[in-house]
Amino acid sequence: MKKLFLTLVVSIFMVSSVFAAKVEWKMVTTWSNSITFQRAAEHFAEVVKELSNGEFIIKVYPDGAIVPAFQVFDAVRNNVAQMGHDWPGYWKGKDEAFVAFASVPFGMNSLEYTIWLEHEGMKLAEELYGKFGLVPLMGGNPGQELGFFTKKPADDMGDLKGMKVRTVGWTADILKKLGVNVSPLPGGEIYLALDRGVIDSAEFSTPYATYPLGFQEIAKNAMVPGWHQVSCQNMFIVNKKAWDSLTPQQKAILKIASRETQLWEIANSEYQNAVHIQKYQKDGVKFNRINDKTLKELRQTTKQYLDELKAKYPTVKKVLDSQENFIKLYSNWKNIKKGVSAYPYDEYIKGNMTE
Repeated sequence: MKKLFLTLVVSIFMVSSVFAAKVEWKMVTTWSNSITFQRAAEHFAEVVKELSNGEFIIKVYPDGAIVPAFQVFDAVRNNVAQMGHDWPGYWKGKDEAFVAFASVPFGMNSLEYTIWLEHEGMKLAEELYGKFGLVPLMGGNPGQELGFFTKKPADDMGDLKGMKVRTVGWTADILKKLGVNVSPLPGGEIYLALDRGVIDSAEFSTPYATYPLGFQEIAKNAMVPGWHQVSCQNMFIVNKKAWDSLTPQQKAILKIASRETQLWEIANSEYQNAVHIQKYQKDGVKFNRINDKTLKELRQTTKQYLDELKAKYPTVKKVLDSQENFIKLYSNWKNIKKGVSAYPYDEYIKGNMTE
């Protein structure tokens, strides 16, 4: 199906126009080669090459190959590389609103993020990134994150008090409000920090993305669900001058490749998340579900925190209001359609009827 789609798109481009001179770009990412999100960046580059009949080549460089992970934003902004791939929440220090395009605690899942971005979110993203001389493109959403790994069982966020916990974005601020000591480390540094006791607990990403990092070798417990990141939206960023140098057809190729990568990442990661949950279980990891009382308290703390941000930052308010309006709209349909989620027959009959 993918091949047929790409063949048709290539045919349309080849019939409608003649490609300009061959383009060769560099893309820097915030991911090491061991992190699965690097594959999404490489997938995007492969799609662009195929759509352009080999006339648009993007070479992908992992964390540290050209610049360290947390310098990707400035590297693309300063045209050290024409493109980047990242989790927007890393750029919290540039503008708080970037976090809203990455993940909001108790926020939207991967499908909802995609719908929102397609209908209104990308216009808001273009406004925000444009202030920094960048053009954003959807970069894939691998789904809900797994939760916080701990060496001892924990089902209450209060259990994290006194620990040094790796997390990032708005979750870091929320946990600080709850008295948790937070350390924002890049993904590639977490294992050694956990192993050496520099940190006591860590979350990183989805089951698929996190499993290769080996946290389960050190900590055999995971607090679920991943309330802190109900999904994880990544983004491609393009230097505006580099973008403006492209033909309309080349720009269209990048946009099509970004949408295809968004869909590919959702489908690939959700399948692999299910596969890797079984691997965790085989390795002896126990999933400790946060009790409903704690989840409600976390939801209240999160709302208070987000309301404070909205009052302080107009851009955050604009983006979060847009998301909340969509969530309210979509919740009507969610309520109507719920009750027929796909579970094995025996589970459904026993009452496991909705996600």
